[in-house]
Amino acid sequence: MLDREQSGGGLARAVAASKGDFVVYVLALLIGVVAGLRAMTAPAAVAWAAYLGWLDLSGSWLAFMGTVWAVGIFTILAVVELVTDQLPSTPSRKVPQQFGARLIMGALTGAAIGTPFGGWIAGLIAGVIGAVIGTYGGAAARAALAKSFGKDLPAALIEDAVAIIGAYLIVSSLPVPVVP
Repeated sequence: MLDREQSGGGLARAVAASKGDFVVYVLALLIGVVAGLRAMTAPAAVAWAAYLGWLDLSGSWLAFMGTVWAVGIFTILAVVELVTDQLPSTPSRKVPQQFGARLIMGALTGAAIGTPFGGWIAGLIAGVIGAVIGTYGGAAARAALAKSFGKDLPAALIEDAVAIIGAYLIVSSLPVPVVP
């Protein structure tokens, strides 16, 4: 397994030690924002974090997220979403089905981040709030970027990069729970 010390997660752990679980819920909110940008990128990142041992979901109702099956399925869905998002026939993220999927993925991933710290419900709520922010904020930012570029593709690719890099930074910054 990859050690998070090698991937830059030390800062968040140091802050978490001094600030309590606040950082965990900020990270849950932020993974929800990622779900609002790209619904399947957030669960793919969380599944990889659980699989690599960065996020301990063992013994919880979310333990399935750490299986090779979850990693494979969510990764494939994330790649498919990145491709289909570029198609002109893709519906708005604000239509009920798309918005609902983002809320569910924000809830799932936020709960997963809160689970090792005994706060899956707070993580779930933070993830949903983040998904709302990411959905509407991402749509507004992408529209503004598309307008400034004169076309949508560069804006979409920037949004993809923000979602992927953001998801990695979030899961690699997860604090390690302190067991008394």
